[in-house]
Amino acid sequence: MYYLNENIKNLVRIFDQNERKNFLRLDLNENPGGLPQKFIDLVLSKVTPQFIAQYPETLHFEEVLAKHLNTDIKHICLVNGSAEGIRYIIQAFTSVNGRIVGVVPSYFMFQVYSEMYERNFVKVPYNEDLTMSIDNIISELTDETQMLILLNPNNPMGNVYSDQEFERIMQVCREKEITVLVDEAYHYFYPKTFIEYALNERHVFVTRTFSKLFSMAGCRLGYVVGHPDDIIMVQKFCTPHNTNAFAMLFAEAILETPEMLDSLISKFNEGRAYLIDTLDKNGYRYKGDAGNFLFIKPKSIIAQIIVDRMKNEYKILIKAYPNVGAFGDCLRVTIGEKKYMQKFTDALFEIDNTIV
Repeated sequence: MYYLNENIKNLVRIFDQNERKNFLRLDLNENPGGLPQKFIDLVLSKVTPQFIAQYPETLHFEEVLAKHLNTDIKHICLVNGSAEGIRYIIQAFTSVNGRIVGVVPSYFMFQVYSEMYERNFVKVPYNEDLTMSIDNIISELTDETQMLILLNPNNPMGNVYSDQEFERIMQVCREKEITVLVDEAYHYFYPKTFIEYALNERHVFVTRTFSKLFSMAGCRLGYVVGHPDDIIMVQKFCTPHNTNAFAMLFAEAILETPEMLDSLISKFNEGRAYLIDTLDKNGYRYKGDAGNFLFIKPKSIIAQIIVDRMKNEYKILIKAYPNVGAFGDCLRVTIGEKKYMQKFTDALFEIDNTIV
């Protein structure tokens, strides 16, 4: 007999399949400039017919990544983008009707997976001034809570947690036996990390991706870090050969070319400094302590109108967010190197200083 899972039938999803090739893409937190073409050509020169024909082999790259993280491969699970790892962690360490606590707004797939697998996702909202109260998080960590999900830094708000704040949270999670998932997709834009907890304690996971600073969103590669006994459970969900050979080839080349990583970080820092300085000089309010994105409060034009005009008149893609605390409706823009921030701010000032 035919059957359709009711959770999937009623699940709200939005799929954006718009063509983006000829736009300046500042809407999905990618690196708009990408990797240097010379570097890409050099890596691709290693591709042979056999490389393409055979299934991906992961051991060598796992050893390279483990060395980069100062650990061993037993603490790592490679996944096809960190979203895949997040999905498996929720499946493995929570139950139907299980209580999952997370801050909102945040990466929406946490809620999607919770609904998909009949989990109860409990939202901890931001304060009106866009700060996150640790006490509000802790107050939701009940004896029935199975998992806490945090981002460090959080997308889209850009907030981070201090050592003292995170340790307070961890003390409660240990006492109540709550699994902790920390998504560090934006780690390299904010080097503070809680990965040592994942390496040294049970039931703590850190997920990371090569899509952001590493500029490999098109390759789909991420990883989960945790205690070996927990990582084994995540690995059981993985399909055979789930990671892309091209992705591992490029990721290895970046990890073993320190100057490449330094260059990517330097270009980002220059672009961020330029954007913030230019917004300050022009009297704009903004929010985003860390990460490669910024919330910006428009001065005179409705946020969605700016988004539409950016796309139609300037071929620049950004996002609008409604009801963002005291900011109200605002823009979110991906931060890239200086030349892209110049193009964005020039367009913003032209649009936001005109009357529609």
